[in-house]
Amino acid sequence: MAKNFTNATPIIIGHRGASGYRPEHTLAAYELAIALGSDYIEPDLVSTKDGILIARHENEISETTNVASHPEFTNYKTTKIIDGESKTGWFTEDFTLAELKILKAKERIPELRPQNTAYDGIFEIPTLQEIIDLAQQKSAEIGRTIGIYPETKHPTYFKSIELSLEEPLLNTLVANGYQGANVPVFIQSFEVSNLQDLSTKTDLPLVQLLNCSGKPYDFIVSGNNRTYADLATPSGLQEIAKYAQAVGIHKNLLVPRDSKGKLLAPTSLVNDAHAAALLVHVWTFRNEDFFLPLDFQGNPQGEYELFFSLDIDGVFSDYPDTASCYSTY
Repeated sequence: MAKNFTNATPIIIGHRGASGYRPEHTLAAYELAIALGSDYIEPDLVSTKDGILIARHENEISETTNVASHPEFTNYKTTKIIDGESKTGWFTEDFTLAELKILKAKERIPELRPQNTAYDGIFEIPTLQEIIDLAQQKSAEIGRTIGIYPETKHPTYFKSIELSLEEPLLNTLVANGYQGANVPVFIQSFEVSNLQDLSTKTDLPLVQLLNCSGKPYDFIVSGNNRTYADLATPSGLQEIAKYAQAVGIHKNLLVPRDSKGKLLAPTSLVNDAHAAALLVHVWTFRNEDFFLPLDFQGNPQGEYELFFSLDIDGVFSDYPDTASCYSTY
């Protein structure tokens, strides 16, 4: 049974791996996340030109790979509209997997994590299958089940270019023995319609992601006026519970900040979600002061203590070792 479906301590989700210590979405980051206590590792999934699911934060890869230094791919640079925003760069869907395997990962936020630039140019872009292989291998080695927590990135966009993410995701999961409601997998999305569709095709746990502003992109496309704030209300959560088993919430939805970055009183979101029989996983916890509220500058441990005291069911963390120290709070 997946750890989150018991009364065990909140789960630690290695956010893109241990991305505080290694370039995100690399096998090295995932392996380190497991070693540092993660219960789940989290790949953001996008598609290659030949329909293979790979892990990248975005389908535009100039920030996370050395693609710009490869002259053979100069003519792949282009401008596209992704979820309503103009993006210029190199996009995974224009490369075959073989081409992408030529590239190497690099640190996405070097100004905040200069220590990680020591690993630039070393690691490949991993496929979903390689991530599953790692999780299963490590589970066997350490005698502790490591789950996977994939996110479908830009599902409406990828469906529009006939590279739908959901079918290859489910096919890969089933082929690797992940079936049923209690296996160590959560599938997450910021959009709604693809989760609703997935709920008719799988019993795997689904997670509706909720941001602290804006609205799901599929709502924009369909003319739905609701926002993430509407989905986070008691009635919105009851609707989510019809197709999902959890919500993955921006931490400001649970403990808002004032204009100076100081924390305000917690909202009722955890209680409201639990009343709808939804688990609550909170994102994203990072150790750098740049990301911390004013109250916990230099003290990321204090932020974990606060959030764990609010009866949450899990955290997404770039520093799983810090998170695991406080998950029994």
